[in-house]
Amino acid sequence: MDDAELDALGVLADPVRRTLYRYVAQSGREIGRAEAADAAGVKRSLAAFHLDRLAEAGLLDVGFRRPPGRGGPGAGRPAKLYRRAAAEVAVTLPPRSYDLAAEVLADAAERARLDTEVAAAARERGRAEATPGADLHEELTARGYEPYDDGPDIRLRNCPFHRLATDQPVVACAMNLALLEGLLDGIGGTDRTAHLDPRPGECCVILTPASKNKKR
Repeated sequence: MDDAELDALGVLADPVRRTLYRYVAQSGREIGRAEAADAAGVKRSLAAFHLDRLAEAGLLDVGFRRPPGRGGPGAGRPAKLYRRAAAEVAVTLPPRSYDLAAEVLADAAERARLDTEVAAAARERGRAEATPGADLHEELTARGYEPYDDGPDIRLRNCPFHRLATDQPVVACAMNLALLEGLLDGIGGTDRTAHLDPRPGECCVILTPASKNKKR
């Protein structure tokens, strides 16, 4: 097992660090030390220490930028900013190769043109796992989608099947769409429909009000 993966998990053992990581990861943008400190309820110096430890472990990416409107001589040093790292960290004890199995099965499904069958199975699974009458945002959050409101729409900041979607986008995205369609159906009363609307760095599915779709 890669020691770096275990080190990354160890870094998150500290509760303040976990709070800071969650805040930065869920923001979907670059976060400065002062903002992160306010969000975690700690001093800026302590937040800076923990943020740098998260960056050293590969969980956060670091950038430097001056605030808008400030540049040239006398503008001071650029601020240090943090955002969630693009790299994934996944650990199983003992090591397993679930991703490899998923990729092989997705490849086989694509070769056999089983898109309809895969979508039907995903829709049924999504419906079975849904909690009737549950809060949609909570259900999506529990499944790792990291939902956020974008006007009347609900966008999903994270794709739980990112690696599979990168290698097998046709099968993975169709499966994901059907899974969310089943979830909406199982929850009931959400007045939402799911359809594909990919954005760089986000999930390929968007959830829009049914009334909005009727106008299209």
